[in-house]
This record gives sequence, structure tokens and C-alpha cells, in this order.
Amino acid sequence: MKLTGLLARSHQSRPGVTGVARVDRRTGDLLRRIGPGDVVVLDQVDLDRSTADALVDSDVSGVVNASPSISGRFPNLGPEIVVGAGIALVDGVGAEVLRAVKEGSKLRLHEGGVFVGEKEVGRGTEQTVESIADLMIEAKAGMSAQLEAFSANTIEFLRRERTLILDGVGVPDLEVTIHGRQVLIVAPGHGHAEELAGLKRYIAEHRPVLIGVDGGADTLHHRGYKPHVIVGDPDGLSTDTLRSGAEVVVPAHMDGHAPGLERVQDLGIGAVTFPASGNPEDLALLLADVHGASLVVTIGFQATLSEFLDRGRSGSNPSTFLTRLKLGSKVVDGTAVATLHRSRVSLGAVVVLVLAALVAVLVAVAVSGIGGAYADWAGDTWNSFVTWIEGLFA
Repeated sequence: MKLTGLLARSHQSRPGVTGVARVDRRTGDLLRRIGPGDVVVLDQVDLDRSTADALVDSDVSGVVNASPSISGRFPNLGPEIVVGAGIALVDGVGAEVLRAVKEGSKLRLHEGGVFVGEKEVGRGTEQTVESIADLMIEAKAGMSAQLEAFSANTIEFLRRERTLILDGVGVPDLEVTIHGRQVLIVAPGHGHAEELAGLKRYIAEHRPVLIGVDGGADTLHHRGYKPHVIVGDPDGLSTDTLRSGAEVVVPAHMDGHAPGLERVQDLGIGAVTFPASGNPEDLALLLADVHGASLVVTIGFQATLSEFLDRGRSGSNPSTFLTRLKLGSKVVDGTAVATLHRSRVSLGAVVVLVLAALVAVLVAVAVSGIGGAYADWAGDTWNSFVTWIEGLFA
């Protein structure tokens, strides 16, 4: 059970979990302003893992979802993470809760009810570890239909973006030299900070071009690395990271609108836009490939089928599939690279090896005919050294 939830229960007379309401239909904007003890009110069908990780990291006490957190289309990972962290999750409350709950109001969750003061403003299903497990089993049956829909979306995406995927048309130019170099792309996926720490030896040895995607750029900066390129919405990045000297590439909608571009302009930082319907991770891969990277190492990217589908934005998934297919064997997962660069010889083994070699040399000298001469020379040298020391204090 999270500490914030316990504190919320202990400081009230009425049962349940309480906190300050944070309300927004746009999940990305909502996650930027939540904090410890808040009760988050959102509207997201199939709560994905990245959103769940952000909620857990922010130490919220409760989550109210207007939509089903598990719709049954596929076994998404978000609800299990939220409930497993001890955060109250009230599910399927209905869209009216977004109008009934005001930002900053005091909200209480109890047995599926959503209360403002004494008034119940919504009711849904309070999920538990057991109920989530049952829903996940049922959702696995929806995988076939989801994959069929994915195939259709892939064909449509290829028709719309074939010149970008096949020929690299529309990929912006960069000042940093990538051709013939290795590239490390850090995305803000689950465990990306730990993966980056495991690549310290690789980064020191190969000096790859560092590309940070959204929050991955902040992680690079906080770990003492200077990203060469930043790809993502600048509104979600710290000012220090944006001013670190990296080239900023802002993803833009097909109509040319680039969210966050105004912020970098206000900071006096140069930026280029990248109009495409793919997600920022895929755009970073295309940047590395089109500019001639010899190898692309990825951190924080979705690796399994469940994670691949668990994005809450089906239109972006075809771009991920086709981009990975285009780069082929040039893309390597960061975990594999860290394993290959991990030292397999311990310091103790090296010490034992040196001692064994020294013993072998001493034995060889002792059994040889010149062993006595070496012993006399060592004794004379030691006596001369002792005499010299005594002379210093005479």
C-alpha cells in the first residue's frame, strides 16, 4: 500500500481514499501537473503501461477512469501496474465525471463511488488485483481481432507514408554527423534509466550519437550525458535539457502544426519540425537510418507483443512495425548490448592469475642453476638499502 493512500485514510473521518482532483481529457497534459496524494480523473480506454508508470512515479493516491481501463481488446498492462502499486482505481465511471469534478476540488473514492463532499458525482467499479487478473485472462481472447485490425492499419499507413518509410522523404537534415557512426536512442519506456546505467561501458568505448526521445532526453541530461539530438514535444522537457546544446526535432501533425514549438522559440532555441503520423520513437529511428547510422541501439522501446499493442494509439503501431522492418538488423536492443559489454572476468580472478604467474616465476628461479646468484643479489641489495636508511638518521 502506498504511503499517500495510508495518509489519506488516516486524516479523514469518512472511509476511502481522498486527494486533490486533477482532471483532464488529454492524458499527456494531465500527467505534467500531477503530484503526490492527488486523485487523477482521466478518460483513457485501455490504460497503457507508460501512463501507469507515470501515475506510480508521481505517487498519486487514486485514479478515476471515465472509460474501461481494460476494454477486452488485448491484455493491456496499465491497470495491473496501478493496482499493484496500491493506488485505488475506479473504472468505467462515465464521461460525465469529467464535468462534475472540478480541478483542485477535494475528491473521495470509496467502494466504487466518487464523492465531492457528501455528494456522489460518479460511480464505477473499484478494481482489485483479483478483478484485474480475471479481466486480463478474458482480454487475451481479443488478441486475434486486434492483430487483424493492426494488419489493416499497417496497409493504410504504408499507403499514406510510403515515401517517408521507403525513401526517407521529409526527414529533416541534422548538423551532427551520423553517417558511419553508432547511435543510441533513449526513449522514456519502462526501466529505461536502469538500461542506460548498464550501457556506461558501451558509451565510453564507442562514443555513439545520443538521441533522446521525450523524457529520455531528460534522463540523458540528468545522468551527465549531453544529448546530440532531442526528438519530442518540448512542453514535456526541462529547460536545462532543451538548453543543453542539442538539436531539437519537434514532431508535427500532417497539417504542419507542431505542439511545443512555441516553447523552444520562446527560449531562443533553434528547432526543426518533422511532419509525420508516426510516434517520436519511430521518427528518431528514421533520423538515424536516413542519415547513415552504422548501428542503432535502443533503450526504452517496446520489446514484446503485449507492450507493442499496449500503446493506446493504434494508428502509431503500424509505423513502429514498418520502421523496425526497414532498419532490420541495424537495430539492437540496449539490454543485449549491455550484456555483451559486461565484464565476465572478476577482479579476484585477475589477482589469482597474477599470483599464480608470480609463484611460477619464483619456482623456476629456485630450481634453476642461477637461483643462488639471484638470492645473493637480492640479499646484497636489501643490505645496501638498510645501510642507506640508517645513514639518514645517524
